[in-house]
Amino acid sequence: MKPGGGRIKGRQFEYLVAKDLEADLGIKFQRVIEQTREAELSDLEPVDCPNFPFVLELKRYGTGTYSRPAWWDQVCAAASKAGKYPALIYRYDRLPVRCRVPIQALVGLSMYEPAADKNEQYDWRYAADLEWDTFMMVCREIMADV
Repeated sequence: MKPGGGRIKGRQFEYLVAKDLEADLGIKFQRVIEQTREAELSDLEPVDCPNFPFVLELKRYGTGTYSRPAWWDQVCAAASKAGKYPALIYRYDRLPVRCRVPIQALVGLSMYEPAADKNEQYDWRYAADLEWDTFMMVCREIMADV
């Protein structure tokens, strides 16, 4: 790969995901340019939807199968700072897009109301990898409850 090729590949993936998010959720997203200079920022943010529940970290790589722990740590730090759920959206060459979200986001879909004590708070280390369409359903359901 030529110098800077990974950055270009990542930027193209961000534009593609922003386009897909708009098509599936009806919400326009924009790249967060400051992410290259400042840590713990989302890669994409909604233009006009303050109740979008996730901070998005996008990764596009050539080879691999699963998400890398450092990626998850990165998005968890950004989400904690923003007060939202983390969502890691990643894709390897010739494989479909995968979305990693904390189990806590899925538990919230069951109408279960945690008592808000320390014993009922979920650790973001417990996460699930979802297909794109399932992630879109989770986003719609969480936003409908807000």
